[in-house]
Amino acid sequence: MIIDAHVHIFEEVHGQIGTGFTRDMGYGRVDTGNGQSQMLPPFNQKTQHTMEMLIAHMDWTGVDKAVMLQGSFYGECNNYVREAVCRYPDRLIAAAFVDPWKENSRQKFEEVFSFPEFRVLKLEISDAAGLFGLHPEASLDMESINWLWDELERRGLVLTIDLGAIGSRSYQTKQIRAIAKSHPNLKIVIPHLAQPTPAAEEDPVFWNMWQEQIDLGKLPNVWFDNSATAWYLPKETFPYPTAGKYLRMAIDRIGPGKVMWGTDLPALFSLMTYPQLLKMVQFHIDYLAPREKVMFLGETALKVYGG
Repeated sequence: MIIDAHVHIFEEVHGQIGTGFTRDMGYGRVDTGNGQSQMLPPFNQKTQHTMEMLIAHMDWTGVDKAVMLQGSFYGECNNYVREAVCRYPDRLIAAAFVDPWKENSRQKFEEVFSFPEFRVLKLEISDAAGLFGLHPEASLDMESINWLWDELERRGLVLTIDLGAIGSRSYQTKQIRAIAKSHPNLKIVIPHLAQPTPAAEEDPVFWNMWQEQIDLGKLPNVWFDNSATAWYLPKETFPYPTAGKYLRMAIDRIGPGKVMWGTDLPALFSLMTYPQLLKMVQFHIDYLAPREKVMFLGETALKVYGG
């Protein structure tokens, strides 16, 4: 079974980040509040990635399941994501969006997770495109949000948390370690392989930060996905050898059962087709034993997120 542990769907772009509101400008372009970005190739007049588009790409590529995550850049899509998993229950897994630093966040949490379709809470806290850009005072160790980790663990939900770029305020490795240790039954997933880049690799301080974050995977309840690693390599092209190098470095540190395949669709369409994204990672893990490949491509995601 092949599972993509990191995709997004949205009918329209209606988010908010630190630079302002994000809005569709047509043909893959997005207004980011202080400029424009060609977020997607100009496939369609409307900048969107619908559930039907996702399923069609999964069928084309041979992907069995996908985990639908959310973030503040695209905008909250709880109703649409829930509709998608109700429509395709054997193909899709749903993560909810809740901003724990907003007023009445606990009430919102209770409302959203009253729906059994949601198995995951996705927190995108990066400074650039996430909640820390909206809440300059926010931190993961604030007493005001301690209830969140307790509730996630009590309900058996998964926390998927994007900690942003190495060295940024949101790169809170120490805080995640404390949460993981104090909530041993809470499954935590960190996307993007903790965002390794060539620039960070050349800086001993930053590279030590990356290694420390990857080492969270040595804890029994922390995993990573490798989504969007090619995105951070603008000087390379297919098959993005440095992405393969970073993946191998992470697996060598924490083991093949602690990293799962993810893409970050649809943003990666700017670089590759969906079949190419799968072929690229299959090339990168060719050195693994057959059993280890099975774990990376789907079995670990099934273990963490459920079937």
